[in-house]
Amino acid sequence: MPPREYKKAQTLSGLRFTIVLEAWMGTLYICGTPIGNLEDISARALRVLREVDCVAAEDTRHTLKLLSHYGRKTPLTSYHEHNKREKGPDLLRQLSQGRNIALVTDAGMPCISDPGMDLVKLCHDSGIPVVSVPGPSAVITALALSGMDTRRFAFEGFLPRERKKRREILDELRGETRTIVLYEAPHHLKETLTSLAEALGNRPAALARELTKAYEEVERADLDDLAAMFADKEPIGEYVIIINAREREEKPKNSGIPVEELVEGYIGEGFTEMEAIKKAAKDTGVGKREVYRAVKLSD
Repeated sequence: MPPREYKKAQTLSGLRFTIVLEAWMGTLYICGTPIGNLEDISARALRVLREVDCVAAEDTRHTLKLLSHYGRKTPLTSYHEHNKREKGPDLLRQLSQGRNIALVTDAGMPCISDPGMDLVKLCHDSGIPVVSVPGPSAVITALALSGMDTRRFAFEGFLPRERKKRREILDELRGETRTIVLYEAPHHLKETLTSLAEALGNRPAALARELTKAYEEVERADLDDLAAMFADKEPIGEYVIIINAREREEKPKNSGIPVEELVEGYIGEGFTEMEAIKKAAKDTGVGKREVYRAVKLSD
């Protein structure tokens, strides 16, 4: 790449003059790669992957297959969630010394639920140029296939595994009026579908897997039915979950009243405790299990 010119004003003995510093500074290229079908890579991405000094990959073995398929022999280095604290500064040093680096993830666009966002922030904070080379994205691909409203959507990535944080996110999503898009790994899919149904209600949803591959599949059903699909079989592959938004007029009418007070009021009207819990859950949008827990804690 040609040198970049930087001008810096200096003052010496009352005289103002300008010195020109020529710096050979590298560029970080964020390269989108196929999420399934190798033909989905762009000509621009292939050129960049050939011309850079190094490719920083989430899994070098996975990316090596892509580079080999297209006859690219660019050196590879790893950059992933477990080494980003040590590797990020090292890549930044190389960039500052003039090396050009392409950042790729296993599939799709880097930085989307991916540690690439940390490296990009480091570059921006250090004045290192960052260029995006757009490519496939599982979020957009699955959303387009889902048949749901695509005008407004909320992408949550992977739900937290820690229970408290997970509950906080689900509580936030309960009143979401945009289509919801999530990622999930196969070994957590059953649990996640069940948690979503309990927290959000049995909403229409879609489940997408093997996107752009020969066995691409999109299942459309209510959350309860999607969860039931895996009662006798194990999920295979990475999944994208798309959930229908709550209609604005369906927002909980009694969301400002503590659920335990609602339950108490319904019991006073003659409902049984379980009937009162179900009614409070319906009126507030809170999952029945959460209402039950709140009632028992207040006893």
